[in-house]
Amino acid sequence: MFKRLAFLFIATLAISACNGDKTATAATGAAAATPPAPAAAAAPAREWQLGADYFLIDPRVPTSTGDKVEVVEVFSYACPHCAHFQPTMEQLKAKLPANAQLVLLPAVFNPQWEPFARAFYTARSLGVLDKTHNALFEALHTQHQPLYSIDALANNFYANYGADPKAFLSTANSFVIDSQMANGNNLVKSYGVNSTPTLVINGKYRVEMNTERNIGPNDVLDIVLMLVKQESAKK
Repeated sequence: MFKRLAFLFIATLAISACNGDKTATAATGAAAATPPAPAAAAAPAREWQLGADYFLIDPRVPTSTGDKVEVVEVFSYACPHCAHFQPTMEQLKAKLPANAQLVLLPAVFNPQWEPFARAFYTARSLGVLDKTHNALFEALHTQHQPLYSIDALANNFYANYGADPKAFLSTANSFVIDSQMANGNNLVKSYGVNSTPTLVINGKYRVEMNTERNIGPNDVLDIVLMLVKQESAKK
């Protein structure tokens, strides 16, 4: 109550002061309106440097998107940084031009990540990936569900999105998925990726967050869009 009375008292003083200024101005006829402060100049766009802010992949890795500029996200469902990066990926998808295509590539840096990569390829094969991709990040890193094996993933997660657990496990352990896993692992090595999330543009450039260079998610987004525009001009 005291705070409210104090606020009203201050407001009354402010109004009185304004009225007093108007009276003085009318009496003298000499006061002029205070000109607005000049707008602050916009900060110059940061110039990204090849070899420091993003890196050349040599030799270039062939793409899988035909005439479109390929943008690969190397990630893992087990990676908390990848979970935090998903809102940025949603922004990227919204901002990519029509001649660019996003490709997801799960990394396997340790045995604990293997079930998640296998689950990714299986979900894609069964046609449920669009429904489950962001949801699995949510289940693991927000809800903290214990989905650490392919069996747990099949029975306790993907079953909730229409995938029959038996069919899921059968597909997950098939030769086709084994081949996709091996090919994916080879791509990660060819890109020179050793951390997630990392983005690869047209098989030529590698972009990742870097605390030493003060490159965060928004900076990664900026660099990727710059490189996509650059590659689009070449095509």
